[in-house]
Amino acid sequence: MSSSRFIITVIGIDKVGIVAGITQTMAEYNVNIVDISQTIMDDLFTMIMLAQITEENFDLSAFQQAMSEKGTALGVEVKVQHEDAFRFMHRI
Repeated sequence: MSSSRFIITVIGIDKVGIVAGITQTMAEYNVNIVDISQTIMDDLFTMIMLAQITEENFDLSAFQQAMSEKGTALGVEVKVQHEDAFRFMHRI
């Protein structure tokens, strides 16, 4: 991987504890938030984060699985994409 940054998206019905639960899992994997945007549209919660790691041997698939499981527990959809893959998929 040429970058150590990830795009994390969270979407679901708003309720207490979403940000706390997501960031707790990120902290467990030593993932730092570089930038964050969050909004609530009616009752729909949306959040996108640019996150970064410093570990050389970071297990991305384990982190993706943990974030997905946390999302399921919170009733939201969580996607983690490596920045390079995200940029490639969203280029014009």
